[in-house]
Amino acid sequence: MRINLLSSFAAGILIATTICGVVYFTDDNTNQKASAKSSEGVKLTAAQMKEELESAGYVVQTTEELEKTLQAAKDIETKPADKKEKDQPITQVVVNVADGMTSIDVANVLLQAKLIPDAFKFTQDIEARGLQNALRPGSYTVNSGMSYDQIIATIFTN
Repeated sequence: MRINLLSSFAAGILIATTICGVVYFTDDNTNQKASAKSSEGVKLTAAQMKEELESAGYVVQTTEELEKTLQAAKDIETKPADKKEKDQPITQVVVNVADGMTSIDVANVLLQAKLIPDAFKFTQDIEARGLQNALRPGSYTVNSGMSYDQIIATIFTN
């Protein structure tokens, strides 16, 4: 009885596959043919294509317009930062480096003084520049008006 059940199942699968194959290969594909004909016969100009895309909600820009937009965004990003620096008072910090201190310790001091945004990136930058052994004991004065490179040059001397 079990062999009958298995052979009936196999016969059902075979019949279903045959029916699907016949339907697939005998379909006339009227929808695909109609869309292929419509796309072949219509030639749009650049202005018409731009108009169609804009009416669908897309923003269409030329390369020059994109360059101008990107430059304007860069200008906006830099201007507020300049104004922030001028509006804020300059904070002066004395960093005391003792024997045995590492760049991680200095980075933590500078982070607490809010002179650098990230202590881990600072230490990675020191290692990338090869200055991890250039740290000498002493007192170093840095301020918030100094650039990132100036802070490094002041504390880490070769």
